Amino acid sequence: MKYEEIEKIVKETLSEKRYIHSCGVAKRAVELARIYGEDEEKAKIIGIAHDIAKEMPKQEALKYAKENGIIFDEVEKFEPGLWHSKLGADIVKKKFGFSDDMAEAILYHTTANINMSTMDKIIYIADKTEEGRTIINLQLAIDISNKDLDEGVLYVSKFAMEYSLKKDSLIHPDTVNVINRIIAKKRNINL
Repeated sequence: MKYEEIEKIVKETLSEKRYIHSCGVAKRAVELARIYGEDEEKAKIIGIAHDIAKEMPKQEALKYAKENGIIFDEVEKFEPGLWHSKLGADIVKKKFGFSDDMAEAILYHTTANINMSTMDKIIYIADKTEEGRTIINLQLAIDISNKDLDEGVLYVSKFAMEYSLKKDSLIHPDTVNVINRIIAKKRNINL
């Protein structure tokens, strides 16, 4: 499916605020793809679609998960805000014809994962550093991620963890594992 077709569906599916965010993620993903030598069109398509399931009502989300064999882990069961990553990854494969690697970038865009590809990291960072974000030191996050992708992942992951703690939300182990893995790599520790 082409970008324009996906963008139209995203615009019809999401609130105006979430649609604007998705456009910002697509734009930022292209910028990062250009810096890190990844496919800019692919980054743009993944970016626009990354939150396709974000505003799905809880009961509809649970029904979709059950009907499509999506299983939430122990943390996700208690944090419905994390569901949209798994649901979205499934939806984009079935509805938009995304490849497994494209869907994986959506799967990891909320919690991160130690096995992220460059594109996965780009979408993860783009989601947290698009121009509409106000809950992070945006310019610093952009500067860091434009110079070093792993440092960008580390910076936004630490921030995401701190933000979740302030809200008394559970921290997904994937986020903790990513932080530990990057710090260990910097310190030449084998984990």
